[in-house]
Amino acid sequence: MDVMVTAAGNDAWTMTDLLGREMGSVKQKGDIFTIRPSGNAVKTMAALTSKSYKSLDAALAAIEEHTRGVCRRVS
Repeated sequence: MDVMVTAAGNDAWTMTDLLGREMGSVKQKGDIFTIRPSGNAVKTMAALTSKSYKSLDAALAAIEEHTRGVCRRVS
């Protein structure tokens, strides 16, 4: 599953699939990044919600590994 990640403010990014369907968000609080799936991605990314990451890149790498897809940051 490929995921498009778009900045949604200073410390939040939205996630959508290639068809534009909402998949959740990545939130930053201090130096910690968390993944918050929504919609159809809740079951797919359930294992990722209990973890925290030290960078946005680390969070996106975890999504790629777990979904066996590609995360693309878009402007």
